[in-house]
Amino acid sequence: MTSEPRVSCVFICHDGGDKILLARRSAGARDEPGTWDTGAGALEFGETFDAAVAREVAEEYGAVPREITLLGVRNVVRAEPPSHWVALVFAVRVDPAAVRIGEPDKFDELGWFDRDALPAPLHSQVEHTLALY
Repeated sequence: MTSEPRVSCVFICHDGGDKILLARRSAGARDEPGTWDTGAGALEFGETFDAAVAREVAEEYGAVPREITLLGVRNVVRAEPPSHWVALVFAVRVDPAAVRIGEPDKFDELGWFDRDALPAPLHSQVEHTLALY
């Protein structure tokens, strides 16, 4: 664990309607393999929030954001694995036809889901993230 919190841009990709995109974390994922998660990535030095979100959406899902909306901020501290980050949470509208797995070392499946019919198991932070959506 680092001694300082990290800044992460967390994003909930949606189709502009009722569907949200979740990715299943592969065996090679940093934590919680096999769970379904929204997207996220670290803010890089000098990067704007929107630029970080656009970069991460392109890296993870191969898509270009059509709209980015800040939903809120979370202070996330976990015991296992030990981690602390400030999560800036965004809603990102994307074209579902453009979405693909961009990082197969991190994700092994993508799916579009209704909010009331999510897959299981979910990553430990998904429920808290979706509460802002």
